[in-house]
Amino acid sequence: MPAVLKADQEVELIRRGFSRRNFGRIASLVTAGMALPFYNEPALAQLSRVRGGIPEDAVKIDANENPLGPCKEAYDAIYSVVQKGGRYHYEMTDALVTTLAEQEGVKANYVEAYAGSSAPLHQAVLGYCTKDRPFVAADPGYEAGARAAAFIGAKVVRVPLKKGTWDHDVKAMLAAAPNGGLFYICNPNNPTGTLTSKADIEWLVANKPAGSIVLVDEAYLHISPNAVKCTDLVAQDKDVLVLRTFSKLYGMAGLRAGAAIARPDIIERVKGWSSGMMPITGMVGATTSLKVKNLVETRRKIMGDVREETFAYLTKKNVEFIPSESNCFMLNAKRPGREFWTAMTKTPEKVYIGRTWQVWPEWVRITIGTQEEMKKFQKAFDQVYA
Repeated sequence: MPAVLKADQEVELIRRGFSRRNFGRIASLVTAGMALPFYNEPALAQLSRVRGGIPEDAVKIDANENPLGPCKEAYDAIYSVVQKGGRYHYEMTDALVTTLAEQEGVKANYVEAYAGSSAPLHQAVLGYCTKDRPFVAADPGYEAGARAAAFIGAKVVRVPLKKGTWDHDVKAMLAAAPNGGLFYICNPNNPTGTLTSKADIEWLVANKPAGSIVLVDEAYLHISPNAVKCTDLVAQDKDVLVLRTFSKLYGMAGLRAGAAIARPDIIERVKGWSSGMMPITGMVGATTSLKVKNLVETRRKIMGDVREETFAYLTKKNVEFIPSESNCFMLNAKRPGREFWTAMTKTPEKVYIGRTWQVWPEWVRITIGTQEEMKKFQKAFDQVYA
């Protein structure tokens, strides 16, 4: 059956300047996002690199996953709820919303649960971007929102990160798109793992055009020792949408749990593009994880220690890389990134690293794996890097 839009959605799109020839693609985005090529991190990784799957004995440090998986408490909660999977159990989604709202200091109607954070990202693009109100993002940056905007015919404006510090140049972003509809800030940034200051984000919020929003993607927030969350701006009723996911520090990439946090009118504008039941396994795992004392601090240290040991190794070898506060970083391969990726997979260690970005074709993204995985990365790197 072909994808279709509701009558009120068509009226809204016409009001915002879209022509009817865009409706088919927009409907596809709404109804079949998981099948679309820009949808999320796994889709981007699969399309750019892996055909036929990764060998079981390979080192998989390509998609910013957390090899630790769910914590023990979340694992037990998920296991116990599987037998209840024959029912919808909406109350489990309500529990996640209530718990997250309490921890972030906002009312429950400021939080909407999702199966990860990809869906609200793309729905925010539908809600705020048109051919005359661009999607504005850093370059290099996480591409999914830009791909969604281009897919529906909205303009995409990419602005280089600040050279040397590699944070978002918010003033250049506004100058490049004074009529922007959605300003996307991934903080820490994917792929560089670098931070944009709270002051810069607040400046953008204060100076952006009326009718637009600043979307702060905090997927990697908990991994950084210095990142400052922006949910307080939501509590102040600013034009800010914060995204959270349990795919990174919480180790639930395959279980799918996330949330959008924003003023109720923004939430309504975003969630109106989709409907559906949330997976109870993801909801219970996420709620349980939020309640585990010291989980964030413990995992932040584990991942941080491995990251810093990896950086020490690269520094000793005089390899150029961008210091990161996330679970990924960018490394200068000094050759076409695709060639370097292939060479790493051909080593005895079978190391699968991340992709390149068009703006930096000789740089590759590396995910921080376990200590054992990163030791294998070093062995493979010694064989490949010249």
